[in-house]
Amino acid sequence: MLVLVAPGQGAQTPGFLTPWLELPGLADRLGAWSEVVGLDLVAYGTTAGADEIRDTAVAQPLLVAAALASAEALGATPDVLAGHSVGEFAAAALAGVLTPEQALSLVRDRAQAMAKAAAVTETGMTAVLGGAEDDVLAAIERHGLTAANINGAGQIVAGGTLEQLAAFKDDAPARARLIPLSVAGAFHTRHMAPAVESLREAAQQVAPADPRVTLLSNADGQAVGSGAEFLDRLVKQVSNPVRWDSCMETMAGLGVTAMIELLPGGTLTGLAKRGLRGVRTVALKTPDDLDAARELIK
Repeated sequence: MLVLVAPGQGAQTPGFLTPWLELPGLADRLGAWSEVVGLDLVAYGTTAGADEIRDTAVAQPLLVAAALASAEALGATPDVLAGHSVGEFAAAALAGVLTPEQALSLVRDRAQAMAKAAAVTETGMTAVLGGAEDDVLAAIERHGLTAANINGAGQIVAGGTLEQLAAFKDDAPARARLIPLSVAGAFHTRHMAPAVESLREAAQQVAPADPRVTLLSNADGQAVGSGAEFLDRLVKQVSNPVRWDSCMETMAGLGVTAMIELLPGGTLTGLAKRGLRGVRTVALKTPDDLDAARELIK
């Protein structure tokens, strides 16, 4: 059983799209999607620097477009689809809930709204690796932070104000390693509440379809059979935690045996190697990885 997964913000690196532009039609596809989002996706994915693509308003449309383009190049029909954070929009498009254009249009609005919300208060995120989960969650709560991403495999991401994160660093959970993340704000926390209302207004203009394959939600890891419900969850997820641990638990329960992570792959397959032992994985980083992905599908 095959699951396709789409990564979230932070997976992008400078120039990651460059080798993919050699594939027939991909540059044209990205050019058309650039018109939808009002950004030169080709330039941002090839020549832009790290700081430019770190910008939330750029990173989110770029990641969703990259995931969709690599899925088109792969040409696989999965049994299960899931995305991490903004990757859920790519998963929704691949499942038929949204068209690619609808997904990218909503992501454009989401990214702009989240960037605006992030500018209100100086916030950030810190990855916590290791430590006992109960101890980590207790420390996060003690400092007024939010467990914004519970990723499984011993990884939790805390989000909140810079002052809260500094205090958390000085009072780190036992046997845990803290890594500040290069993000523009505390995503999936209450600090993103203003962005929820903005995205909800944009989503009201979209008529979603029901998913064609099993589509998992970040909210609780469960499969959602209604397109309208999944769209509603996409809106609410902006200020609610990502439960990737629950998504992986559902994948295991469904009997998933193979995972392909769409461009720019690596993060989610890394989690799967620890959280979904025995599941074969391929991360799409360059077009050279397509052969390995197709062999995995066979």
